[in-house]
Amino acid sequence: MDIPFLPVFIMTGVLFFIGYVLGSIPFGLIFTRLAGLGDIRKTGSGNIGATNVLRTGHKKIAFATLLCDMLKGTAAVLAALNIVPFLFVALLAGSGAVIGHMFPVWLKFKGGKGVATYLGVLLGLDWLLAVVFGLAWLMSAFLTRYSSLAALVAVVTVPVAARLLLLSWPASLLLAVMSLLVILKHHANIRRLLNGTESKIGAKAG
Repeated sequence: MDIPFLPVFIMTGVLFFIGYVLGSIPFGLIFTRLAGLGDIRKTGSGNIGATNVLRTGHKKIAFATLLCDMLKGTAAVLAALNIVPFLFVALLAGSGAVIGHMFPVWLKFKGGKGVATYLGVLLGLDWLLAVVFGLAWLMSAFLTRYSSLAALVAVVTVPVAARLLLLSWPASLLLAVMSLLVILKHHANIRRLLNGTESKIGAKAG
């Protein structure tokens, strides 16, 4: 398709921004407040993601948070593919959603860890990558009982799988950058894992 470079360049920036805005919607905070549970940032780890919402004991709200956080990434990718049919541009829009979730301007750039939104990006990009993510997460979680470690293993596995599925080097590299951001967001979890103080799946937060 013969699309002039400048409009594509401009649209890429616009789509990244749209992805960021979508990603920055703090569904965990919104849903818990609507349910009368107060500010989720004052509960458990203080994170706005589904894992911390689950610590309130409200499984339905946690599931709704997980689903909506995922769909932010999927929506960003699919919207981009329908406007500019280039995989790398769609992935940039998806990365905007992940960054928006991690650093939402409305919450003084203090957001979630981006795992669910990352998975949503994969769903929009290539369902096989989402399956790879899911299998890596499930296997790691089953063996270790650490949700955080399972997420780290999954995001490390995905860029490798992307190359094996013959995605371009730029796309695979961008996925690797997204994975690195997720890993950096887990710095506190990594410290607790190394210290042996990380909570296992099913354990109550201290």
